[in-house]
Amino acid sequence: MLFTDVIRKKRDGGDLSDDQIQFFVDGLADESLPAERVSSLAMAIFLNSMSFDEAAKLTMAMAASGTVLEWDSQNYHGPVVDKHSTGGVGDKVSFMLAPILAACGCHVPMISGRGLGHTGGTTDKAEAIPGYNATPDLETFRKVVQDVGCAIIGQTPELAPADRRFYSIRDVTGTVESVPLITASILSKKIAAGLQGLVMDVKVGSGAFMDTIDKARELANSIIGTAARAGLKTHAVITDMNEVLGTTAGNALEIEESVLYLRDEVRESRLDKVVIALCAEMLLVAGVETDRDMAAKRCNEVIANGQAAEKFARMVEALGGPADFVDNHGAYLPKASVIHPVHTSGIVCAVDTRAVGNAIIELGGGRRQVGEALDLAVGFSRVASVGTELDENTPLAVIHAASEDDAANAERNLLAAVSVAQDAPADRPVVCEILTG
Repeated sequence: MLFTDVIRKKRDGGDLSDDQIQFFVDGLADESLPAERVSSLAMAIFLNSMSFDEAAKLTMAMAASGTVLEWDSQNYHGPVVDKHSTGGVGDKVSFMLAPILAACGCHVPMISGRGLGHTGGTTDKAEAIPGYNATPDLETFRKVVQDVGCAIIGQTPELAPADRRFYSIRDVTGTVESVPLITASILSKKIAAGLQGLVMDVKVGSGAFMDTIDKARELANSIIGTAARAGLKTHAVITDMNEVLGTTAGNALEIEESVLYLRDEVRESRLDKVVIALCAEMLLVAGVETDRDMAAKRCNEVIANGQAAEKFARMVEALGGPADFVDNHGAYLPKASVIHPVHTSGIVCAVDTRAVGNAIIELGGGRRQVGEALDLAVGFSRVASVGTELDENTPLAVIHAASEDDAANAERNLLAAVSVAQDAPADRPVVCEILTG
């Protein structure tokens, strides 16, 4: 089979056959297909999409391209579940959600991704913790999930290797915002993880890949339908990404905010609503709770009593990080050389959140090409939410940069990304819809 024929068929709007999809996935997994051919097909799919059947077959083929984990034979005493986000700016939810669910009796084998496009990556953020092994062998992964209840890792070479390579190429070729490709990428990892239940956090807005509620619903329904075909019970929560989630954006800075949240010290309102909504939905999918309000109450209880923070601390230690990280995170996380507040006046009324994400890339906190090393210390803290009145004591944000020149450029980017006015805008819900299939 000639791969040029595969590209040509999708370029001309045709449906790929099962054999063509398998040929493509095999070439991704064994790296026999050069990146330029992969990117050509990715662009053809981006422009002409895929049918539901094509996307489902691509999903299952990528899931089967490596090891598929089985948990039933292990000594687990709770449901095996996970959550996945379509990506946003300041989206550090995973670091709170996994230990909260573990404290509620679930097992969470979370296989996360690196930064994609303008969005941050959970795996990159985890690697801001010194010693943390985000790509352990599968036996270690299983043991941590069994002993602690959760493990947040990146894609290992054994799990969905076809997606691993496709993901990195899509990241730098302008082919991210494709419903079938997002569906296949997410679900191939989750099916390979052997889950019993999944909750999708589908972001919508200026900082999301889906910029309208209709597109977000399309993606949510695509994921729910494809997951059902694989026998994976899935709900979707559509959440707002028209501004930074929480008060930080940047790898190490988001880890710090996550720790403060788990310690029940700082729980920014919008971030808190998303975390609790997703955790509650996970408990419903897992069958641990049957009522959303009671599920939310249980999640808040394990934060308040310290059990969630304890789970996070144990996970960090089990994966090679400092045993006292939760208590002394400030001593371990990397720090930027330049700390620069950005001031303006007025009330924040709108944010181009994608532009904020791109500003982090320009600081060195995100990738411009495959395999690029990141500066894990850079980013923004004290990010003002929409509706905040700015003055000399309340900055728009605080820039963390490697140089004064980088900080000055980031300040220009931030000011251009934010609109201010004299009147506060109407409140906008952060949890928009919940879809259950």
